[in-house]
Amino acid sequence: MRQSQLFSKTRKEAPKDEVSRNAELLIRAGFIHKEMAGVYSFLPLGLRVLNKVNNVIREEMNAIGGQEILLTTLQDRELWEKTGRWDDAVVDNWFKTKLKSGTELGLGFTHEEPLTALMKNHIRSFRDLPVYAYQIQTKFRNETRAKSGIMRGREFLMKDMYSFSRDEKEHSVFYEKAKTAYMNIFNKAGIGEITYITSASGGVFSQFSDEFQTVTDAGEDIIYVCDGCKIAVNNEIISDNKSCKNCNSSDLKERKSVEVGNIFNLGTRFSEALNLQYLDEEGKEKFVVMGSYGLGPARLMGTIAEVLSDKDGLVWPSRVAPFEVHLIEVSDENIEIRKKSEKIYSALTSHGIDVLFDDRDLRAGEKFKDSDLIGIPLRLIVSKKTESDGLYEVKERMGGKVSMIKEDSLCDFVESFLKKI
Repeated sequence: MRQSQLFSKTRKEAPKDEVSRNAELLIRAGFIHKEMAGVYSFLPLGLRVLNKVNNVIREEMNAIGGQEILLTTLQDRELWEKTGRWDDAVVDNWFKTKLKSGTELGLGFTHEEPLTALMKNHIRSFRDLPVYAYQIQTKFRNETRAKSGIMRGREFLMKDMYSFSRDEKEHSVFYEKAKTAYMNIFNKAGIGEITYITSASGGVFSQFSDEFQTVTDAGEDIIYVCDGCKIAVNNEIISDNKSCKNCNSSDLKERKSVEVGNIFNLGTRFSEALNLQYLDEEGKEKFVVMGSYGLGPARLMGTIAEVLSDKDGLVWPSRVAPFEVHLIEVSDENIEIRKKSEKIYSALTSHGIDVLFDDRDLRAGEKFKDSDLIGIPLRLIVSKKTESDGLYEVKERMGGKVSMIKEDSLCDFVESFLKKI
């Protein structure tokens, strides 16, 4: 993409009512637009990041047998009444609306009920199990506090997977695979080192759950971390005996964190309420054992922006960056430099490298400042100075390492850099 054709612009300041660092940076860099508290639109750069996050998630969900679907947002009241979750006293963050006929509907905040009901059309025998279905779909939650940018929204994208198994043993095997898949996602997204599998309450889903908590001062949760075992316990369930459930160490460190994912053992709670049964090998009817696995792509994007940014702006890992290379032309109307920039742009893109080409008629300082704010992994500068030496400056956004590379080695250098990430 040529930056001169990009309609979104960088800004010196974010809206005065924006208090979260992730939203401030994403708004200033032209990734998102704030519609209202807890509601954000994604602009071209932001949508590219969101789509790349979704692709990382899909890779891992498909690798453990997931099948992608897309369910409706509008929800039938009667279905949710069967599980007791239509009542506002049980679920206090429903968004509800009415048809012109007066029929009350809900805007889905999760999808255990509708997918369980749907599976009654497809699961009848033990031969139909297991099933692992997931979607990446818009959810609505009437949050009382929405001051964390895209880390907590009222309208947001969620990846929610649901597992349907024959028994607890089969379910447990998949549950552990899901844990590994989630950590793979966070590693690819660049936050694996500071993300912990955390024991927690299950809320309105189950008695207990496993959360994935990323350490950050911007977080709303408190966890107790065992660095040796790389696990943690949420403050909401910690007892007076603060020790690691794995190694019994009492050297747990209190940390603020943000929840970037969670998984739940549902047992037969929903299959019993909605009568989802199957015939086993002996012809006996049994209730399907279920699990639920949630992860917010936008929340993950916001967390990356929050924890990996620096004083100059965003810092994107290459797997989720809007582009892999930020090519900056400093021509001062020098025709030869412009031609050279075009040649390098064509060479990089022909090698399948995602490039944002800053061909705007601006001073070098303005371009560099925007480049730092946008946070693309590699910055490649084409200028009269570098051209005269026959070398081109390539700067890594994370860490700031600078390399001087010959023109015929640029594509190889970039591809080698991207493979290491």
